[in-house]
This record gives sequence, structure tokens and C-alpha cells, in this order.
Amino acid sequence: MTAATIATGARIGLGWTDIMRMGLVQASIGAIVMLATSLLNRVMVVEYALPAALPAGLVAWHYAVQLSRPMWGHGSDKGRKRTPWIIGGMGILALGGIVAVNATILLPVSPIPGTLLAILAFSMIGAGVGAAGTSLLAMLASGVVPERRAAAAAITWIMMVAGIVMAAATAGSLIDPFSEQRLAIVSGGVALCAFVLACAAIAGIEKRLIPPPHPNADAPTASFGEALREIMGDATARRFTIFVFVSMLAYAMQDLILEPFAGLVFGMTPGESTKLSGLQHGGVMAGMIVAGIGGSAFAGRRPSDLRWWILAGCGGSALALAGLAIAATTAGAGAWPLKANVAVLGFANGLFAVSAIGAMMGLAGAGQQSREGVRMGVWGAAQAIAFGLGGLTGAMGVDIARGMLASDGAAFQLIFAGEAGLFILAALLGVRVTMRTADPLMVAAPA
Repeated sequence: MTAATIATGARIGLGWTDIMRMGLVQASIGAIVMLATSLLNRVMVVEYALPAALPAGLVAWHYAVQLSRPMWGHGSDKGRKRTPWIIGGMGILALGGIVAVNATILLPVSPIPGTLLAILAFSMIGAGVGAAGTSLLAMLASGVVPERRAAAAAITWIMMVAGIVMAAATAGSLIDPFSEQRLAIVSGGVALCAFVLACAAIAGIEKRLIPPPHPNADAPTASFGEALREIMGDATARRFTIFVFVSMLAYAMQDLILEPFAGLVFGMTPGESTKLSGLQHGGVMAGMIVAGIGGSAFAGRRPSDLRWWILAGCGGSALALAGLAIAATTAGAGAWPLKANVAVLGFANGLFAVSAIGAMMGLAGAGQQSREGVRMGVWGAAQAIAFGLGGLTGAMGVDIARGMLASDGAAFQLIFAGEAGLFILAALLGVRVTMRTADPLMVAAPA
């Protein structure tokens, strides 16, 4: 095959239909993860009156399991067979979600067996997300031409949030009046439907991929350690990793405390607080669309063009969290527009998230050899650490503050204010990162 043929084929890459189908896999992942990080978290804290640190610790553990993401990515890099990792990961994820529901129901009756079963369930969830999510992103990074990478990231993440919104809205509507039987039926149905949808969506896409976009990358010959050292030796990749960690730490602190906040401070029912979570994710989706269309994600520009959208998203998130901090002590008077505030928070989160992910996709292909899987794995691991620490820090912080301040509102106010400060720091870090790509698709192969 000539250099011209390779270059022409590489520029074709994955089509928009394929990208949309891969977005359905992201939507399925988001729908199942929503059960564990949102719905089950709320049930444990409010309905079963368990310490918020318990679900936070479980969610943190599922993120700790995802520290294996670079190895998942390296494995799919070596074989260039990513579909089995995606389907296998989705199967483990769906099963883990179902086991997590049963563990939650068991906790009030048998705490020790319930906790052990919950640890197993969240281990499965973490492994499933790591295997499926990393391989899916690596397929996008290696199969999409540079001018479509940011757009592909935006589309898939918008669809992931759409899956979360639809799952949250459906579960919120069907679970009231709350009962353990309803919880099991609704959650099991969501997990099963998500798995079937993901399998149908990913089927056949990899077979139609043009030969590897890197001219010399039939399969990486470097070991995992060598590949990891090469990536972390890159100053831009290293700085971007720090930005990902700080920004996702700020993003994650609200995840496990928003629904308990709505229940404890505003007196919302499980269905109402789940719908509020869905409203937040709806705002995230709207923010992603605005950043994608109005910013550079759909314009095919360089990652550096996304920095100012990252700044806007992080700054807006900080302001919205400051609003929630105020709401925490004004809820009694009913004077604060909580739903609007949560929607604005989601919108700002969406602006930041799609811009950061678009930059990540653009940087993933940098280097002389194919390292998409390892790069996405490294940034996915940084995100996983941040999400685990963020959720745990937020929940434990609320528990400690509630004990010290003897006021639910004041406790949540303190945590939201701290989270706003982290977003400001993330904005400063994001602007200072020098984002650039070394586009392997532009390098001619030997004839």
C-alpha cells in the first residue's frame, strides 16, 4: 500500500454514523454508573440512614479499581482488538450494577455480608468501566481523523450524559413510591437494557476501520513500562494530567452529596432528588452542545483553542457552587431557586467537560508511535483517582461538618465553597497548559 493510499484512507477514518453508535455505548456506560453513584448513594444515606462515607467509600473503591486503565489501554493497543474489551467490560459493568442493588438492599439487614457484597459489586463496576471505557476512547482516538476528534469526543460525551439523564428520569419516575422491590426491578431493567444497547451499537464497527492511522503502528512493540515512561516524560502530557486531576477532583465532590443535600436540606423525596440529578445532567448536556457548536470542538481546531472554553466552564462552575453554598442556609425560607441553580451548575460543568475532553482527544495521538490506549488510560486513571478522592472527600467532609457544626445546611455550605475554590484553581491550571499535538496522520508512510 502506498503512502498516498494510507494517508487517504487514514483521513476517512470513522464516519459520523459510527461515532454516533459509539456514543450509544458511552450512554449505556453512563446509565449503569448512574445507578451506583446517584440512586444507590441516595438510598443508602436517606432511606437507610447510613453514613454518607459508606457509599462514598464504595464509589471511591470503584475508581481505585480503574487505576488499571493504562494497562487496559496498552492491551488493546497491542492487539488492535478493542471490541472484545468493550463488550466484556459492559457485561461486567451491567452485572456489577445488579449485584450492587442487591447489596444495598442487604445492608440494613446484614451489614457485614452486605458490605462485602457491595465491595465485590463496585469492584466489578470499576473493572467494567475501565475495560469498556478506555478501549472505546482508544478506538475513537485511533480511528477518527484529527479534524473530527474533538467533535467525536463532544458527541460521545453528550450522548453519555443523555443516557444518564434518560436513566435518571426513568428511574425517578418509576421508583416512587419507594420500595425495595421497585428498586430491584427498575435498576435491573436499566442495567440489562444498557448492556443490550451497547452490544448492538458496537457490533461491526471495528471491522470497517481503515488500517492503523500511524504509518508504523501495526502493534506497539514497547512494553507497558516503556510506553508509560515515554508519555510521562512529555511535559505537555504531564501538565495536562495534573489539570485533569484537579478539575475532575472539583467536578466529583458534588456527585455524592447533591441528592443527599436535596433530601436533607430541601426535604425532597427519592424520586424528586433523582429528577434533580437528571436536571443537572441535562444542564451538562446543554453546556456540551454549546461548547461543541459555539466553541472549537466542532470546528476541527487545535486543542489550544479550547483553553478559553475550559476557563469559562470552570469559572461558571465555581459561581454556581457559590450559589449552592448560599442555598444551603436559605432553604428554610424557600427563597432560593434550587432547580435553576443546579441547572446552571450542570451547564457550566458541560462547558468545561467537553472542552477538556476535546483537548484530551487531540493530545492522545501525539508521539511517533501509536499510544492512544495508554495515553487515554493515563488520563483516565488521573480522572479515576480524582473522582474517587473527590467523592470520598465531599461525603466525609459533610459527615464531619455535620457533626461539628450541628447544622446540615452549614455543613453542605462549607463543602460547596471548598469545591468552588478547586474549580478556580483548575481554571488557572487549564489556561497555563500549552496544548499541542504531533499529528501522526500527517506523516507520510514509506512507499
